[in-house]
Amino acid sequence: MTVLTVRREAPGDVGSIRDVHRAAFGGGEPVEAGLVDALRADAAWLPHLSLVAVRDGELVGHVVATRARVGDVPALGVGPLGVLPAVQGRGVGCALMYALLGAAQARDETIVGLLGEPAYYGRFGFVTATDVGITPPDPGWGRYFQVLVAGGRSSTGTFRYAAPFDDLV
Repeated sequence: MTVLTVRREAPGDVGSIRDVHRAAFGGGEPVEAGLVDALRADAAWLPHLSLVAVRDGELVGHVVATRARVGDVPALGVGPLGVLPAVQGRGVGCALMYALLGAAQARDETIVGLLGEPAYYGRFGFVTATDVGITPPDPGWGRYFQVLVAGGRSSTGTFRYAAPFDDLV
């Protein structure tokens, strides 16, 4: 029987997390692999929101949320979310997202933003950010920049990810 467990990242997971993002985003050294390392070193890092999925003892997925802002209001920026190609489409990404959102809700986070496919992230309650008065960091992202607003409480303004996102090319 295959068992999937989602837990917080542990110090010994760093190399496996990098390997997951390398595989999930096309091999080589994709920006996502380096981004996670840069986020870990940033003041916006929230260790309780760096989660891994482990299947039968193997680390097969990772997601992280870091401190972001909408104007002066604290928010969470999700990303990257990576799953090994061999297990994509088998619920690993969903399990990671549900765990991440549950942890965010338990800590009374009210705004969670991400860049991703609306058809996928809509299942978690995400909506196009501009529909609720939040401007994407890059206006060209359009409907792909989405937010989840808890309890109907929102803020308007421009979403700002943690500083390492600004260094992406």
